[in-house]
Amino acid sequence: MSSVNINVLYEDNHLLVVEKPVNILSQGDNTNDKDMVNLLKAYLKEKYNKPGNVYLGLVHRLDRPVGGAMVFAKTSKAASRLSEQVRNKTFKKTYRAVINGKMRKQSDTLKDYLYKNKKTNMVSVVSESHKDSKYAELSYETLAFKDKMSLVQIDLKTGRPHQIRVQFASRNNPLVGDQRYGKNSKVGQQIALWSYKIEIVHPVTKEKMVFVCEPPKEYPWNVFDK
Repeated sequence: MSSVNINVLYEDNHLLVVEKPVNILSQGDNTNDKDMVNLLKAYLKEKYNKPGNVYLGLVHRLDRPVGGAMVFAKTSKAASRLSEQVRNKTFKKTYRAVINGKMRKQSDTLKDYLYKNKKTNMVSVVSESHKDSKYAELSYETLAFKDKMSLVQIDLKTGRPHQIRVQFASRNNPLVGDQRYGKNSKVGQQIALWSYKIEIVHPVTKEKMVFVCEPPKEYPWNVFDK
């Protein structure tokens, strides 16, 4: 097993729900750095003493610096049913973030068109007429404001690359610790974005399931501890 300790939030024959640690890839890329799919395959192989390959379906991704709740499928049937929920938007993702400053409204829906520059891996807000633009939407609610920072809860309606980071940064409220889209972040600072809650319909039992994963008790999250 890997040297990474994975916090399992829920597991049955069809699902594996875990807390993704920050700075670990969702799936392998050309860096050969640790990734969740291979870490969890190793976990399953060891736990169930399985020979050969272990199946694990990646249903959704989190950006490398983002931690929190993540759902995986243990069978191909579960994977296809969960992917269908992602497509028809019954797979509900709620994030928490700490942003710089205070949004103009306590709660609001942000709608933008985003363009991803594949060469620079940067996303920007563009006009609807931009030929490669993609519609992006999220709703947020401000939960607390302290030390010139706001704790916000985000209901993600569309899953665009870097969407949350870009939509807040474009309104001059970049996420704390976002070195890519925030101007004042210190090098090495961790981005304050967390996959807080996932709501799904169980792919087999059809039961509604909610998984909550609290952000770590460290800066800047602990600024808002009651």
